[in-house]
Amino acid sequence: MTLTLGYKASNEQFGPVELLELVQHAEQRGFEVSGVSDHLQPWRHNGGHAPGVLPWLGAAAATTSSIVLGTSVLTPTMRYHPAIVAQAFATLGCLAPGRIFLGVGTGEAMNETPITGGEFPGRKERRLKMAEAIKVMKLLWEHERVDFEGEYYKLRRATIYDRPDTPVPIYVAASGPLAAKLAGRVGDGFICTSGKDPQLYVDLLANVKEGAEKAGRDYDQIKRMIEVKVSYDRDPEKAEKATHWWAALALTPEEKEGVEDPVEMERLADAAVDRAHTRFIVSGDPQEVADKIQPYIDLGFSELVFHFPGDEQKRYIDEFATDIFPLLRT
Repeated sequence: MTLTLGYKASNEQFGPVELLELVQHAEQRGFEVSGVSDHLQPWRHNGGHAPGVLPWLGAAAATTSSIVLGTSVLTPTMRYHPAIVAQAFATLGCLAPGRIFLGVGTGEAMNETPITGGEFPGRKERRLKMAEAIKVMKLLWEHERVDFEGEYYKLRRATIYDRPDTPVPIYVAASGPLAAKLAGRVGDGFICTSGKDPQLYVDLLANVKEGAEKAGRDYDQIKRMIEVKVSYDRDPEKAEKATHWWAALALTPEEKEGVEDPVEMERLADAAVDRAHTRFIVSGDPQEVADKIQPYIDLGFSELVFHFPGDEQKRYIDEFATDIFPLLRT
């Protein structure tokens, strides 16, 4: 299996200029892909950031040359209309041919309801809207003029005039069985995040395969990407401390689902700071880090996007590339 090793661009933690510099640095150090978060509001009100992903990706595409860029993940159903996402990513695909992917997910209340109003939809409705949004985007990429009337979206003589020769691949994020089956049915790739019950990944991949087979698709052609949360520092005490900013990741879905205020999310995260390290591989030993990444590779994940916590990102990028890349590529 050929591994693709990537860098997570955390737009919740860094402003647009610094984030751009970090992705450029990651490319220089041999990272091959970068997934950027798409947040309207960060998980921390104090010290958080939330640059607009669509213009930022254009800047990143124009100032890099080889690294593959995409969203991990964007929600094309509420804050964005799927036709606008289709237009934006078609343009990105023209600007950086073969270097753009669109990662989509069902969304979080904090990024949607503050500007859409109303209640945050339940999981079923969000999943159904995402499935229809993917259909809309593919129609616009594959046909010259589109009329469409679905349950959630309507198009009338719609055209995307500038499209790349090869459509941008769509990666579907999933943390539950039905979304994973959707990824298998319609996705060019599947995305999930690390640090949960190991059995979950076995089950999710089985569901992706089931969805693919029922749709008559080749499961082996679906890319499998995982965002691996790693706090590696040659000083192990610093490695553990660096995770504290990201304590919200340790909250259970029940604790954070429906929270739409960054101030409240920050309060919940601070109350769970003693759990922050549990979502990360935390170590000062390169071999230990590689050994803990290996089970994801063994499961069949071939695109690994590493999420480093803490402020000293360039140092983390350098040390990870020097100390751990060789162990993963053996």
